[in-house]
Amino acid sequence: MSDLLKQLNSWLTLLPGFSPLNIIEVLIIAVILYHILVWIINSRAFALLKGIGLILAFTLFANFFHLTTILWIIEKISTIAVIMLIVVFQPELRKALEQLGNQFGKGSALMNLLSASEAGSGHTMNEETLKEISKAAFEMSKKLTGALIVIEQNENLDDIIDTGIKIHGLVSSGLLINIFEKNTPLHDGAAIIRGNLVEAATCYLPLSANMSISKSLGTRHRAALGISEASDCFTIVVSEETGVVSVVQKGELTRVADRNSLDIMLKTLIKNEEVRRFGGWWKSRSRTDEEALK
Repeated sequence: MSDLLKQLNSWLTLLPGFSPLNIIEVLIIAVILYHILVWIINSRAFALLKGIGLILAFTLFANFFHLTTILWIIEKISTIAVIMLIVVFQPELRKALEQLGNQFGKGSALMNLLSASEAGSGHTMNEETLKEISKAAFEMSKKLTGALIVIEQNENLDDIIDTGIKIHGLVSSGLLINIFEKNTPLHDGAAIIRGNLVEAATCYLPLSANMSISKSLGTRHRAALGISEASDCFTIVVSEETGVVSVVQKGELTRVADRNSLDIMLKTLIKNEEVRRFGGWWKSRSRTDEEALK
């Protein structure tokens, strides 16, 4: 038995030394590679990388058969390949960096505390406002009136507001219904709500580039998913074709069965805002929606 242990020990000495820090490094690299692969698959980058793979395969083919002229051309082009890739991938890289920043902002306790002093913390929505929003959503649902309502949270949406027409009016069901009434100047685009005010209408939203989104979803739903991927806003969508009311947050779309369900979701937003403003952000993580409404 002792001889076996000695032999095992001699084999182990041949292995490179490692420490707990090395294990942490491997885990970090694995997580980073996983997210890079997910990003590539869910964006145009996957198709572009397939094209790059074909070019590399052709380069190996030329090298194997010693096609010197082709290899010389490829070598000269490769000097500017990095710049070309940055230009081609610019939209995807920008979106990836935005998502990285949003995840850090949402997941970091420090960022949650710091954001309490920013613009979003001073614009709290009251219960009367949420009732008017849910009332308008289901009134428009009955009439098959398409709508896109974005409720600002912690992250400032001034850049989106600037793309539309400023309103700065008190939220009411009548105002929202009139904004999205068909064949009116303001019906096309999104309405942005900040606190108890409709700040702007006809705002342009970024469309989601997620390739896994159902093809049955129209531009309005893709815009709702796009803005949710770029910020922490809460978006309500009313389908013009079916009248179905959906909510979108953090890149996830959920259909709403009735007005009561929408009221619960909006009340949860208010409770979460109150918890965050008073520095009790850690408590909200252990609460369910039902507990938050008590």
